[in-house]
Amino acid sequence: MALPKEFHDIAGRVRNWGRWGADDEIGTLNLITDEVVRRAAAEIRTGRRVPLALPLREDGVQTGLIPGRINPLHTMVQINQEIFGPGTVACSDDAVTMGLQAGTHWDALTHVSHSGTLYNGRPASTVTAHGGAEFSGIGTARHVVSRGVLLDVARARGVDRLPGGRAVTPEDLAAAEELAGTRVRAGDVVLVRTGQIQLYLAGDKHGYGFPSPGLSIRTPEWFHARDVAAVANDTLTFEIFPPEIEDLWLPVHALDLVEMGMLQGQNWNLEELSTACGESGRYTFLLSAMPEPFVGGTGTPVAPVAVL
Repeated sequence: MALPKEFHDIAGRVRNWGRWGADDEIGTLNLITDEVVRRAAAEIRTGRRVPLALPLREDGVQTGLIPGRINPLHTMVQINQEIFGPGTVACSDDAVTMGLQAGTHWDALTHVSHSGTLYNGRPASTVTAHGGAEFSGIGTARHVVSRGVLLDVARARGVDRLPGGRAVTPEDLAAAEELAGTRVRAGDVVLVRTGQIQLYLAGDKHGYGFPSPGLSIRTPEWFHARDVAAVANDTLTFEIFPPEIEDLWLPVHALDLVEMGMLQGQNWNLEELSTACGESGRYTFLLSAMPEPFVGGTGTPVAPVAVL
């Protein structure tokens, strides 16, 4: 199925190609300026730190739906081995094999393509079997530290968890923004809570993946209008799944990553953060969400921390 006119119309309105120059590889991360980070640091009031990552484990969130995206396989390669001879200090060492997007992660701008193109108009063929992403791999996203804003859509809509298959709309984002008592501003990293991850935390990882609430095809324009630097949420698929337009798969991925050049993240555990923000009445914080710098990677695990 060819991408419909509705998709191309939105793409034309949110496209950032050339905005930061023909050679740009990091897209909306350019919006996280020194001044943005200085103002973000002022969000720290109590010093409370809230971790947002799921544990990396062999029985993690992946179910086999996406071929090759395996949960971490952890192997011990040394156990108390005296590698410099008897009586010397003994070492234990381990290795892991995993999909880079298996757990809590960022998608690089090269994670998806459409119509043969990647962000900034580069050809999709620049992602290769041996080198990975030649341009805009996750290793180019060298720092993600900014003001974080929790848009708690579930709380704003008066529910603990949005139902599966519920599209998160711009109107939902505006309602959560009103609940937060702030306006999302340029360079912010927005975290959208649906409550869906509660299913995984309760042991139902199949229910967690499908059907899932998620971002509507209408939301990229909302983020573009506010110059958001990156968006993450608490679902497996990021966008609504199954799709809101029949047979149009991953259109939000394509609009965010390819057209806008905006990092997006999935499988973020926002439950403790929701509680902390609700208790304090503050939904903004300093967010540290540094990508692991895998050269050529189309995604990366991340262990984000919100500091209130």
